[in-house]
Amino acid sequence: MYLSGLIYLLFNLRIAADNAETIKATFWQIATTAPYVAGLTYVIIALLQYMASGEKLPWDRRLRLFFAVGILSGLFLAIYEYAGTGTGSK
Repeated sequence: MYLSGLIYLLFNLRIAADNAETIKATFWQIATTAPYVAGLTYVIIALLQYMASGEKLPWDRRLRLFFAVGILSGLFLAIYEYAGTGTGSK
């Protein structure tokens, strides 16, 4: 699970000119996308629990789902930004 968390941070890492700007941009990226990732994860967990007749998912699996959805959203958003159509383009 720690590896999933590190990969989540890596996919949401936003490189800037210096370390302070990198940390600020990465924090902003995570703060911006985390509510959407959490919401989508909540829906996925609810669907999985409904399909399992109400059996609750363990917390480690919930976190892994959160990290997986976060990794995918970070990847897609990075492709969008670096392709020149995102918020960083001029």
